[in-house]
Amino acid sequence: MGRAGGLLLLPLLLVTPGGAGAERCELLASCEDCVRMHPRCAWCEQEGFLPRCAPPEVLESAGCPPGAVVLPRESLRVLQDLELLPEGEPVPLRPQRVRMWLLPGEEQSFQVRFRRPEGHPVDLYYLMDLSYSMRDDLETIRGLGSDLMDTLRNFSSSVRIGLGSFVEKPVLPFSSTGPQPRPCPRGGDPCEAAAAFRHELALSGRAGAFAERVGGLRSAANLDAPESGFDAVLQAAVCGDHLGWGSATRVLLFCSDDAWHSAGDGKLGGITRPSDTRCHLDASGHYTAEHRHDYPSVGLLAQVLEAADIQLIFAVTRPVVPLYEELSRELPRAVVRELRGDSSNVPRLLADAYEALASTVELKHSPLPPNISLSIESHCGGAPGPPRPHGGLCTGVHVNQEVTFTVRARAASCPLPPGLVTLRVPGLQGALQLEVGARCPCRGAPQRARAPPRHGGTPECRSPQSATVSDQPE
Repeated sequence: MGRAGGLLLLPLLLVTPGGAGAERCELLASCEDCVRMHPRCAWCEQEGFLPRCAPPEVLESAGCPPGAVVLPRESLRVLQDLELLPEGEPVPLRPQRVRMWLLPGEEQSFQVRFRRPEGHPVDLYYLMDLSYSMRDDLETIRGLGSDLMDTLRNFSSSVRIGLGSFVEKPVLPFSSTGPQPRPCPRGGDPCEAAAAFRHELALSGRAGAFAERVGGLRSAANLDAPESGFDAVLQAAVCGDHLGWGSATRVLLFCSDDAWHSAGDGKLGGITRPSDTRCHLDASGHYTAEHRHDYPSVGLLAQVLEAADIQLIFAVTRPVVPLYEELSRELPRAVVRELRGDSSNVPRLLADAYEALASTVELKHSPLPPNISLSIESHCGGAPGPPRPHGGLCTGVHVNQEVTFTVRARAASCPLPPGLVTLRVPGLQGALQLEVGARCPCRGAPQRARAPPRHGGTPECRSPQSATVSDQPE
């Protein structure tokens, strides 16, 4: 059939019931406009051929050579979608691998399912303020090792516990450097020398080891009210080899009765070198850079906690609760609970705080490739949550409850080589690997039709209500 015959037949094909009416396309002026309008719009790159834009089968029936038909290259493929890993461990996210090619300016989306797992392993590192004002708490904590592990065993059968301590940098004006550390009383129980951080016990499942190590601790002395808690948190986050963080939900339980020193305060003691976010523990667990490096900033703490995937529970006494609540808003996955004066409510607050953290589900993504944008919309059982550029959030999620997220991706330009984006729920193992790039389907094809659009209207290629996503070519 010649080109003229194709032109005469085309209107019949578009209106005949049961014919090539899967889509109704009208002439568009350029290749890019055509293939962007709808996944079923194709462009004939043969010079002088009319119509240039129509569904591919219509173009071929009208006489456009098959090799001259330019199809959209947008595609979405699920590469892995397993309910369980081969070892039988639960996979919290489905699917696990997705490959996506985008057209510039067009949006693609897919669904991610999350089920809160039951019995996920838990690592708890107890970070204790050993300043003299916390001496009563030390007596209480000596008997709480088993209680803490029993509390967490209500959430998981695999629980490990470790221990660290902090007071202050051993330099003036923060701590006394004399032979008898103040304010420890003369003639009373001896005080330890102040230390910014000591790693006391690696993570293990032995509650008896925790109780034994706590039994050997003594209070220490410092001169001002704020403590070196930021030094301790940072070292606990970056010294994973020393502490023994495993493939588990990582929880840092921080107990104190006062505020903190942060970046810049070290200058009062002649310490001007900023924190380098590296581990500085010796074989005995002592923080060896306490004299050389300033306290970290809040922003630095946020970075290392997120990188180490650690959730932080601040257990602090009533006077400083408002301070720590302000601080927690600047840190990823941090909560605050009030600590009794003798720390006797630690097991109860641990249970409450852990449930608050575990029931908050946020799907987050790693840094994006250039010119790719991503937004995530949460579906938590009620009305969908608003799309968020960095992650979707659900709260109050119960064990074995399933929630879903809609991930939308867009490319600003093309071509873009495929880049890897990781989507995960902080605090849990397992992630979704998204390979995303962008193609330019019209590169090399003549970009504009020689004849203007007909019918005198706005060029368009539109899909009837019967069109489905499954019609999209791979």
